[in-house]
Amino acid sequence: MTGWPYYGLALFVFILDRATKAWVVRTLSLGETIPLWPGVFHITAHENAGAAFGLLQGARPLFLFLTVGVVAGLLWMLPQAARRSPFEASAYGLILGGALGNFVDRAVTGRVVDFLDVRMIHYPIFNVADSAITVGAGLLAWHFLVRRREAG
Repeated sequence: MTGWPYYGLALFVFILDRATKAWVVRTLSLGETIPLWPGVFHITAHENAGAAFGLLQGARPLFLFLTVGVVAGLLWMLPQAARRSPFEASAYGLILGGALGNFVDRAVTGRVVDFLDVRMIHYPIFNVADSAITVGAGLLAWHFLVRRREAG
């Protein structure tokens, strides 16, 4: 199988990420919050100039450089993964779409728009791209752990 369905998944994630971030920027002022489930889950306008959890604030050139490398690697690996496992290829597609979504923010403004605010566990505010990357990485880890166990 070719990688096209998984590139489509990446495109879907990218478009969903861009659309949700555009809505947040258009609708909310920085720091403004909409409680969907008060004290548990809010939509909160936030910007992050760092990596996950606010690490490495201001390292924009590093993030741009690394993301270009990751995206190039994913574009190369995705068709190969599609021949091995739809599960693995889907995980790569999620990561690719998320990486591209956050890359656009960093390239254009130097900051990533975050808005998903899980207050119940005091988790850092995140976005659709972050979610896709995290889910994709988790699926890959699970896939390779199960695959190694079955192979050996």
